[in-house]
Amino acid sequence: MSYYKKIYRFAKPYKRQIWLNIFFNVLYALFSTLSLIAVIPVLKVIFNDTKPVFVKPVYNNDLQSFKDFSQDYLNYFLTTSMKEQGQFTVLMYIIGFIITIFMLKNLCNYLAMYFITHMRNGVIKDLRTELYGKVVGLPSSYYNNTSKGDVIAKVTNDVNEISYAFLNILEMIVKEPLTILFTLGFMAWLSPKLTLFVLVFMPVAGFIISKVGKSLKKQSMRVQQQHGMILSTLEETVGGLKVIKSFTAEGLFKEKFRSINHQLFRYSNKVSNRQNLASPLSELLGIIVIGVLLVYGGYLVFEDKTMEAGFFLGYILLAYNILTPAKDISKASYALKRGNASAERVITLLETDVEIHDKPDAIEKHQFEKGIRLENINFRYEEENVLKDFSLTVPKGQTVALVGQSGSGKSTIANLLTRFYDVQEGSIKIDGIDIRDLTVHSLRSLMGLVTQDSILFNDTIRNNVSLGKPDATDEEILDALKIANAYEFVKDLPEGIHTNIGDSGNKLSGGQKQRLSIARAVLKNPPIMILDEATSALDTESERLVQQALENMMQNRTSVVIAHRLSTIQKADKIVVMQKGRIVEQGTHDELINHDGTYKKLVMMQSFE
Repeated sequence: MSYYKKIYRFAKPYKRQIWLNIFFNVLYALFSTLSLIAVIPVLKVIFNDTKPVFVKPVYNNDLQSFKDFSQDYLNYFLTTSMKEQGQFTVLMYIIGFIITIFMLKNLCNYLAMYFITHMRNGVIKDLRTELYGKVVGLPSSYYNNTSKGDVIAKVTNDVNEISYAFLNILEMIVKEPLTILFTLGFMAWLSPKLTLFVLVFMPVAGFIISKVGKSLKKQSMRVQQQHGMILSTLEETVGGLKVIKSFTAEGLFKEKFRSINHQLFRYSNKVSNRQNLASPLSELLGIIVIGVLLVYGGYLVFEDKTMEAGFFLGYILLAYNILTPAKDISKASYALKRGNASAERVITLLETDVEIHDKPDAIEKHQFEKGIRLENINFRYEEENVLKDFSLTVPKGQTVALVGQSGSGKSTIANLLTRFYDVQEGSIKIDGIDIRDLTVHSLRSLMGLVTQDSILFNDTIRNNVSLGKPDATDEEILDALKIANAYEFVKDLPEGIHTNIGDSGNKLSGGQKQRLSIARAVLKNPPIMILDEATSALDTESERLVQQALENMMQNRTSVVIAHRLSTIQKADKIVVMQKGRIVEQGTHDELINHDGTYKKLVMMQSFE
């Protein structure tokens, strides 16, 4: 239950619904018991089991006297009523009374479920909203060690499991226990001896049922983990379908999915079989109790003559009435164990440290005035440093290009400038202010990012381009498209900027997607532009168009360009050559060519490609 306690805070806004649910559950439990008590007069009338009492009994203010008084009063009422109105008429009145009680019982049950449904769905809505906010807010480093499928499983499957378990919590602690409590109270009124036996047996039954469900949480955790792997494999398969087909690897992926699915099948069977055992086990134990009660009760009726047959039959109905809530409690306890495993996974995600925090006194910066300075940076993703004692100055209005072989640390610079990661040693300053002293929102508002992979969304061109400026007019969007050389293909689309581009923009070519990414950055109009190998994945014609779009965009802006194709950065104000996290050369294109060093070798190698 420890993880449920952390989920409870989501229920606080729904206190009214919780109290109303409890109120109607109390009434339900009471009417449920009364509906069975009301059967006793029917049995006594039908079987003519009424003990004749013609004198109205008197109550003597003690517990034993109350039992005798109530039983004698019922017999007195039936005796006098049947004498005055006839046996059949009295039977009709009693049946009408029973129908009324059953109607009230079911009305209360509906109202209790009505309010708990509102509370449960509200809790799940708020929980999903907070989870989504957490998913968006977590740093990039979190997703380096976690599959997307597992995160999706937590927001979907695990939350659904909690939803089901949450409904059972109030049922288990209010409705069913009260039904049992009221029933036991009336059973004790009818026969303390028989009820004492039931009270002795109930803890034994509870212990047996709890032993069966002991390992349910562990098994449920495995089930949820396998759900995550299923979703992760499915997401990878759909995303990489072209590669899978081109390498004729369908069989390999089918086998991988079959293996994961089979594990889910095994774990699900173990959990379900244990959970399914709860109901028949509790019913079997209950029937054993009923059997013993029938033997002992029969002795009290036929041999001991201390109990009337009508009251005994009513007692058996009440005893059987305990079985249903007892079964529901055992099933609910198993569901809670399953839900607790899901709650643990969800809470673990919610409590994951965001890492990239705003300081309490963080500065809101809206203007870029002087330049960017990276000072003595050492950074590592795991153990070995990716950047080693790295220092660089980017003056305002200049274009600085970072070049070097793969793994030299170029893209890491982009990740650090945008604070997707924080530096471990050294500092990055904008206009002399450490970026860790700025709010993340204001820092990223100063920057536009164009990556190698054009990340677009299943939406219209307009909504993709206006991501950084949602209130942009159509004219502003068209202007941005023109600067990015994207208007030429957008104007020919059936619905223009209102055309949906499909999942990840798959209705467009690579060059078209990249130009939309550039248009998005242009519309945002940030003073600092970061281009992370924005043309490396394009064909020659697309590269020419995109490069022209980039040059249009970089005018009058400070730009940090991470380049793979060196032909695209020859006009840069400064080219920085990196190798294993260090700067080995820097200067203009002509200066570096004349230097006859690493940069010239890279240019020569690419010229022969």
